[in-house]
Amino acid sequence: MNTTSESPALMPPARVLIVDDHQQARDSMADVLRRSGHLVDCCGSAHEALQLIERENYECIVTDLKMPGLNGVEFIIQLEQRQYGAQVVMVTAHASVSTAVEAMRHGAFDYIEKPFDADRLERLVAEAVRQARAERREAAVAGRLPACAPPVMIGSSAAMQALRAKIAQVAPTSETILITGESGTGKELVARAIHAASPRRNAPLVSLNCPVLSANLMESELFGHERGAFTGADAQRTGRFELADGGTILLDEVTEIDLNLQAKLLRVLQEKSFERVGSSRTIQVDVRVLATTNRDLQALVAAGKFREDLYFRLAVLPLAVPPLRQRREDIPELIDYFLHRCAQRLQRPPRRLDASAQELLLGYHWPGNVRELENIVTRASVLGTTETVTADELRPWLICPPRQDAGSSGPDIPVGLSLEEMERKLIEATLAHFGGHRAKTAQALGIGIRTLSSKLRQYGYAPREKSFVKAG
Repeated sequence: MNTTSESPALMPPARVLIVDDHQQARDSMADVLRRSGHLVDCCGSAHEALQLIERENYECIVTDLKMPGLNGVEFIIQLEQRQYGAQVVMVTAHASVSTAVEAMRHGAFDYIEKPFDADRLERLVAEAVRQARAERREAAVAGRLPACAPPVMIGSSAAMQALRAKIAQVAPTSETILITGESGTGKELVARAIHAASPRRNAPLVSLNCPVLSANLMESELFGHERGAFTGADAQRTGRFELADGGTILLDEVTEIDLNLQAKLLRVLQEKSFERVGSSRTIQVDVRVLATTNRDLQALVAAGKFREDLYFRLAVLPLAVPPLRQRREDIPELIDYFLHRCAQRLQRPPRRLDASAQELLLGYHWPGNVRELENIVTRASVLGTTETVTADELRPWLICPPRQDAGSSGPDIPVGLSLEEMERKLIEATLAHFGGHRAKTAQALGIGIRTLSSKLRQYGYAPREKSFVKAG
């Protein structure tokens, strides 16, 4: 039987936390969920909720978006940094695609509009609880390390040993680190390893993906804003630097920050202080800065597209992550790791690569690096129908694959197809395989539901209950 379609009333009771500053809304949601058999706690603010989760183990958190102090998205960021294992359902009276995408990008399982439909709330919480329990089972099987432990870095090559040694050198300091490397090499993984091995490991690691934000939104995201600072600023917002106080902030692809804003970032690095947008009050913070880039910063400085003084402030401790083609001896180890991790998600035995498949992947030039390898292994695990993976199965998925023998058929995917287009084909094929079920698709692909939801909306899919359908 498909457990995702069973009635919420048949589920074992779950611990659910409701966070809303309006008592009537809290009580109404609590009544619905208690009638479903759940054990429900309520609180009136995100700050109170953060205290509760220190001593209670919830499987689902239902939180309002608009709240004084920390709003719903900022609350989700705090949960994400604590690696708290609950699924979050966002409640908003101002529902829009942008609001939903932002909430899911930061970790929300899904969202529901006010005034809410009781049946939908009951059903959505049931789905979130199932997802939380599935992830906890996976973590138990995998023997996942605690939050403060370094993330898994696969590879025994000399290049990886040198990288680990450098991380061990720089992690205990509080110096700013610039992590460079091609897309898909694992720069964010290196940043998390540095934080986990640092004296700040029990404080938050707050990340900001710079390319996804406009220049106007970037300043508010970094430094926060006061109520009324600009049109639409109907509540005070806490910025990422303030959220990271005492811990670490990761500026992912830092070159995407606007030139005008780079001056304000330079000041934070120099003086450890800033003002929220619309405020003259100076806020002091103790934050370690890690930055990543896949671009040549020195060339950008020479072209006038990046401030030279900011470059020198960021590159106090430069750290280069090697591309996969420079550590080919790690490929078999990475393949084995990804095969077993995907098999755990799919709850089936792992596939294995025959000699021809191993030889093909060892000889490939890997323009997408480790991320491309993981995607290909995931694709083979999800779409394969036999126990063994062959070179013929993998070859069509490689960009500019090695020349084939005369008389053999060409690849199914045209040579030169971009990584973004390949990624879309994989996501759509997996979505079709699972009948449009979002949670199963995200689990099989090894990505978060918020990431999948955001990508599907980019592709023109519109949400319909538990699945996505093509809009238009």
